[in-house]
Amino acid sequence: MNYKELADMIFPDVKEISYYENKYPKRLLPEGAVVTRFAPSPTGFVHIGGLYQALVAIMVAKKTNGVFFLRVEDTDQKREIENGVTDIVNSLKNFDMAPDEGMISDTEEIGEYGPYKQSLRKEIYQAYAKYMLEQGKAYPCFCTPEEGEEIRQKQEKAKVRTGYYGVWAKCRNLSVEEMAEKIKAGEKYIIRFKSPGREDRKIKHKDIIKGNVDFPENDQDIVIIKADGLPTYHFAHSVDDHLMGTTIVIRSDEWLSSVPLHLQLFQELGFKAPKYAHISPIMKNDNGNKRKLSKRKDPEAAVSYYEELGIPSLAVKEYLLNIANSTFENWRRQNKDKSIEEFDFQLNKMSVSGALFDMVKLCDVSKLVISKYTAEEVYNNAMDWAKKYDEELVNILKDKEYSLKVLGIERGNAKPRKDIAKWADMKENIEYMYDNIFFEKNCEYPYQKISDKESIKKILELYLEKYYDENDDKQVWFDKIKDLSEEMGYAREVKEFKANPELYKAHVGDVSTVLRVALTTRTNTPDMYEIMQVLGKESVQKRLKLAIEKL
Repeated sequence: MNYKELADMIFPDVKEISYYENKYPKRLLPEGAVVTRFAPSPTGFVHIGGLYQALVAIMVAKKTNGVFFLRVEDTDQKREIENGVTDIVNSLKNFDMAPDEGMISDTEEIGEYGPYKQSLRKEIYQAYAKYMLEQGKAYPCFCTPEEGEEIRQKQEKAKVRTGYYGVWAKCRNLSVEEMAEKIKAGEKYIIRFKSPGREDRKIKHKDIIKGNVDFPENDQDIVIIKADGLPTYHFAHSVDDHLMGTTIVIRSDEWLSSVPLHLQLFQELGFKAPKYAHISPIMKNDNGNKRKLSKRKDPEAAVSYYEELGIPSLAVKEYLLNIANSTFENWRRQNKDKSIEEFDFQLNKMSVSGALFDMVKLCDVSKLVISKYTAEEVYNNAMDWAKKYDEELVNILKDKEYSLKVLGIERGNAKPRKDIAKWADMKENIEYMYDNIFFEKNCEYPYQKISDKESIKKILELYLEKYYDENDDKQVWFDKIKDLSEEMGYAREVKEFKANPELYKAHVGDVSTVLRVALTTRTNTPDMYEIMQVLGKESVQKRLKLAIEKL
């Protein structure tokens, strides 16, 4: 008996690999076009690190008019969670990162290189496993899990590397006849790759991100087809990335140590290997120590966390590009209105050691993104979020016409307001503009520099009696506050106060603060003139009178 006959015995009904080579021809793409993929397993929630990898893969593909596809690696079916594929697909959709090809729902896909779910590609992997068997590059292994454990214990006792290799590979040197006899006798088996490697030899590899890396050659006879007939990750990714035409594999650097094995598999299968780019994990500062963002410890590790907070998807992507390429921040400053797709993303400029995740910085980026929205965009986004997460905010925003005026304050000008970082902040930031809430709350008035009751009372009374006119334009309005300041012995200009502080107790800015606090119970708000215009005469007068009463 020979290997061809053994292969026919194990896989009697699979097609020749030539069938799949013809079915999935080389892609016809422009010169230099890159094909990338996001290939998660549906075994848990989508991690921000996964979204980061997907974004990098998209940026690289789009830049070259290439293809970005979504493949679901679901061969480990014991660990698969309910709705795992749907969560992956929806996460990409929610971040406007839908793939050019691949899974678009749990059951639907687009593209000519599918199925894009590995569990549906079983016969393809078996065809290539059969080809490896025919070539004598793979063999059936009959070791039981108990025997595998026994080998591992012996290796640990002997203080040598664990694994199935060399003298420890018990089934490697069985004759073809012995293998056939065992199969006929009904012994259970898996298929292993017969590695031609030696651990004492080195391979040199150039990673796009990590640069030049040296590894010992792979000598492990890894499992390629499991007892259930499905492939292991290592074998499946080699077959899939070949047939789907992946040119750059962008993945987490935890896979860096697998490069010798993967390159060996490509070589032994007769495939051209893709280039590899191993991304360092997103890190977190934990009491002065850097560690990976943890699925168990850190809520921000889950992509769903950002939706729950109401951080716009574009803000998350802008932030991730900030940590992916240090040149992005400067580019954004110089190109305020350009789409992120126009940024010249460079894989080789990514951090080798791993970027630190900074929630404060993300919120700053989000404030900038939201500051560019129109009042209508802010309203619609906030309302969509509130319907899912905050019923009180839905009630606040129900008067759309008035809410658009509130949200339009200091928007659309050269220096728009930047007080909203996430929709979860919205209620806190705007509720004082709504009379039904303002007059119900028993708020404190945090007056600042001018804090004695008599002075505050006099400012408010004088302003109501003599200086307030809702028809004033902004310049007249502010000039009147200066006049009020001067009348009460305060400096009408801040620079006057700074030049001669001994002559004045306060200045026009401090007087403005008294009015701001009386009107809003806040010390920091958007433009006060615009606030007063939106509130209207009746509300302004009522609020100032209430502030006087509360003194």
